Amino acid sequence: MSARTVRPANQDSAGPRILVQKYGGTSVATPARIRRVARRIARSRDAGWRVVAVVSAMGHTTDRLVALARQVSRDPPAREMDTLLSTGEIITAPLLAMALQEIGVPAVSLSGLQAGIRTSRSHTRARILEIDPTRANAELAEGRAVVVAGFQGFTESHDVTTLGRGGSDTTAVALAASLEAESCEIYTDVRGIFTADPRVVPEARLLPAISYEEMLELAAVGAKVMHPRAVEIGELYDIPIHVRSSFTEAPGTVITRSAGVEDRNRVRGIASEEDVAKVTVVGVPDRPGIAAGIFSPLADAGVSVDVIIQNVSREGVTDLSFTVPQADLAQTERIVRELSASIGAQGFSSDASVAKVSIVGTGMLGQPGIAATMFQTLADAGINIDMISTGEIRITCIVDRARTRDAVRALHRAFQLDVA
Repeated sequence: MSARTVRPANQDSAGPRILVQKYGGTSVATPARIRRVARRIARSRDAGWRVVAVVSAMGHTTDRLVALARQVSRDPPAREMDTLLSTGEIITAPLLAMALQEIGVPAVSLSGLQAGIRTSRSHTRARILEIDPTRANAELAEGRAVVVAGFQGFTESHDVTTLGRGGSDTTAVALAASLEAESCEIYTDVRGIFTADPRVVPEARLLPAISYEEMLELAAVGAKVMHPRAVEIGELYDIPIHVRSSFTEAPGTVITRSAGVEDRNRVRGIASEEDVAKVTVVGVPDRPGIAAGIFSPLADAGVSVDVIIQNVSREGVTDLSFTVPQADLAQTERIVRELSASIGAQGFSSDASVAKVSIVGTGMLGQPGIAATMFQTLADAGINIDMISTGEIRITCIVDRARTRDAVRALHRAFQLDVA
């Protein structure tokens, strides 16, 4: 979604401010929790906000729908899967609108189509191209709270699409941009953004604020609290994103352009991702165009390639290793198997027992010793590093999946992230 495709709501600057709130699956998992969300929205309206609420499917509804599809089809078509999976949010939205009306709050529910969320044609992983906020803005002007089914949109031919994991976050932030909302609140089952996953590191510390840049890197390397695309849109349109628990009144974490000038560690957080796999193409001819010949077909198939390492060429051949999401491994193997013969490679291998462990922080830029500390810490813990990828504010290591938690805990201690 680019700046020129957003149609501003043209709200009266003197009128009530717009607040977009997103409620995740755990926040709306039961009728009681839906009623709790309705009361929170009512309090926001009492505080002077015009509220647009974006909702996910209740609890594990999406997982159950996926399982149901697998019972009738070994390989469900992507278009039909999108139509099926979108129904989870279609159920939640009217239920919340009903709960709001029950407590005296005028409300209306909207599907992705009714909310004007137009997307690309990439089923199960579509991207938002444009949002026409006319309907939502009109409902707000009539004094109603607007409840939008997240995670979904529609194509030019009016086919239903879904936005992939965390898609409701993206829906919420994109709506906040199109409606020129003052901020966007992401309500979940955690209190905010932590220095590491508190389920892995009990002493992990809540961050009161974090920059878009740092959050984007953490989300991209495994932190599942926010979807990377949602953070990208927030940064593009300078929308403050508040990540909060729907079960407390605590302020949570603010994702914004600058996290302040607090005296803090150069490393801000540790993230890990276990749903990855490594593929190695063996004996690749070392000549121009070979890498493009491998990665272009993967890109055309929608496979996201992450860490890439090419060994030193010996006798005109080299080995090329890269990581992909584990869900895409079977498709990647099919493509690489065909490519290996066409490019003259000796073959390929794959490994689904690896994981990514990353350290992130804007303070890392230009600071000596950060990488050395990371590598030495893993070595002291007896954890072998298989591959390494670096960026300006991130270092990622590929390690044995069985040692992921050990790696995260060791690095959290080494960089003293439990100290405020």
